[in-house]
Amino acid sequence: MPVAPLSSGQRLSYWKTFAALAILAGGVLSGCATPPADPQGRAAYEENNDPLEPVNRALFEFHQVLDHFLLKPAAFTYTMLVPEPARDGVRNALLNLKTPVFLANDLMQGETGRAGVTLQRFAINSTVGVLGVIDAADKWFGIPAHTEDFGQTLATWGADEGPYLFIPVIGPSNPRDLVGLAADSAMDPLNWYLHNTDREGWIYARTGLAGLDARAELLDTLDNLEKTSLDYYVTLRSVYRQRRADEIANRKPRQPSVSPTISQAADAGSEIEVKPAK
Repeated sequence: MPVAPLSSGQRLSYWKTFAALAILAGGVLSGCATPPADPQGRAAYEENNDPLEPVNRALFEFHQVLDHFLLKPAAFTYTMLVPEPARDGVRNALLNLKTPVFLANDLMQGETGRAGVTLQRFAINSTVGVLGVIDAADKWFGIPAHTEDFGQTLATWGADEGPYLFIPVIGPSNPRDLVGLAADSAMDPLNWYLHNTDREGWIYARTGLAGLDARAELLDTLDNLEKTSLDYYVTLRSVYRQRRADEIANRKPRQPSVSPTISQAADAGSEIEVKPAK
């Protein structure tokens, strides 16, 4: 059955994310703090690259309240009701659905070898792996997962990350990664299909399930980070930057995240040396 083209209203809805991110990136920058005058303070300020720290901390505190009363309880309930093998299957299937986005970013970065690996994994997991529920490529063929996103692609093209940002629910980010997040959503062929066939509800359901699963996976990790951090905000900022540097450089593979949540900053917290809070 041929797919109908997007109506003007659907196109507006689909691309409004870009406008929202542009407003955010431009609007919040107007609140940048003035750099310290003394050399030592100026050096620390530039190293942190967090000119919006007062605003970011306020948003972080709001996120913490939201997490305490909604996100964390929902994730805990999910782990109690859904057995771990089933949660692993959900995570694997969600990861498999994002393969076209990973492949596009592999190619845009000129990583043809990794693109070939992505295609192999998709072919194996979509068939032998029962539509991606089982990570057969890794489990039986020794082909581990990797992810690529447009934020990483922009970094390989030389785009600067811009100032550090903390966005409630999304978590640690920066203007480059926010643009990447919107671009990945826009280039996802499944999203295009669901939009074109008036099934937008499935997009929201997929995003919500991915966020729920990612938060559930981080219950212990985030609790431990919060308990052991002198400044939880600074710790997450540091872990996020170290993780993104690893991802951009295609260093040691880590358990991939399928959701643009705080998991991007902390799902490997125990594996990364976290710099002490300043």
